[in-house]
Amino acid sequence: MSGSTVSDSVVSDPATLTAADLAQCSPEVLAQALAAALAIQPNDWHRLKSNRKVRAKEQAAAALVYLLKDQPEEALARFQQTVGWLDRSLTAPPCPTHGK
Repeated sequence: MSGSTVSDSVVSDPATLTAADLAQCSPEVLAQALAAALAIQPNDWHRLKSNRKVRAKEQAAAALVYLLKDQPEEALARFQQTVGWLDRSLTAPPCPTHGK
């Protein structure tokens, strides 16, 4: 981890962290790393946009980040989206670039 802080590494590449690095991280940094790892990447968007488990995990991780940053309203909105994916009350919106 030479030349960078643990939090910098989490943002740029969480896969490079060791167990010792993780032990030094704050809960906020760990949650951000989890959210980054679970976020759907642009190249995977069409394939995963309707995958309920993937979307629920993505939203739950984002909710945790907001909760740890003391933003309960934003956390609640993400947790509600998590529930919506799991209980099938949400569906994926159409791709904004299609049909134009």
